[in-house]
Amino acid sequence: MSTTLAEQRNEYVDFWNEVLVPKFTRFKHILVDGLTHHSAKVLPALEVRKGDRVVDVGCGFGDTAIDLARRVGPAGSVLGVDCCDAFLDYGRRDAETAGIDNVAFIEADVQTYPFEPVHDFCFSRFGTQFFENPVAGLRNMRAALKPGGTMTMIVWRTIDDNPWLGLPKQVVMQFLPPPGEDARSCGPGPFSMADQSMVTKQLEIAGYEDISFERIDAPLMVGHSLDDAVSFQLALGPAGEVYREAGELAERRHDEIVNALREKLAGYQTPEGIMMQSSSWKISARNPG
Repeated sequence: MSTTLAEQRNEYVDFWNEVLVPKFTRFKHILVDGLTHHSAKVLPALEVRKGDRVVDVGCGFGDTAIDLARRVGPAGSVLGVDCCDAFLDYGRRDAETAGIDNVAFIEADVQTYPFEPVHDFCFSRFGTQFFENPVAGLRNMRAALKPGGTMTMIVWRTIDDNPWLGLPKQVVMQFLPPPGEDARSCGPGPFSMADQSMVTKQLEIAGYEDISFERIDAPLMVGHSLDDAVSFQLALGPAGEVYREAGELAERRHDEIVNALREKLAGYQTPEGIMMQSSSWKISARNPG
């Protein structure tokens, strides 16, 4: 573990490492491969050029960082940052296997890491929405950019716009109570940056200019099979939080919940797997200069 992260350890980072890392690893095939259609609408359009220096914030398993490293070529470089070193190990191995040596991965808290203002582009896919202090995190991302550099982040729109997460929660809530106020969490949550006006204000306070929003809608694979999809929903996301926090009651009603989820998700079976709609914001802004 890096000294920086050890000194800045907080309850949200602990929750990621202690609770979510094993579950994310188990469902890596959904959290990475399931985003294929969504990524195809986002990654090719990023304003990245050959020779650019890039930071990938909350890079997770490193797949986007490796994609960006290919984009910038040998003359450029990518720094992948995440608070979970177990995720970064996948990125390091995948980069080595692919023979890509212009990407590096560090375990750190993006809100406090001492970036140098040497980067042309800062990217984050579904990472900033978990910032404990969004303005502080966004401001520190800007600190990594050269004057005139661009930041682009992808965040989920509302839960109503994302039935792949909203529908399973509705099903589980038919059997279990909502989580209490003392429930452990990974931070503000996947929909914390859905409000366009609020996020615009956060970015302005953090010092950005030329702020723009683009809606991205795409199908998302939530499981290779019904059993896979049900297991995923009970482990992660809003439905998973309800299930986890219900404890023994969830265990007693497990079979009922599974059957209800299977019945609801059966309507989304396709040759690619269980496919449901997702919706995100592609938000871009510029560091003044």
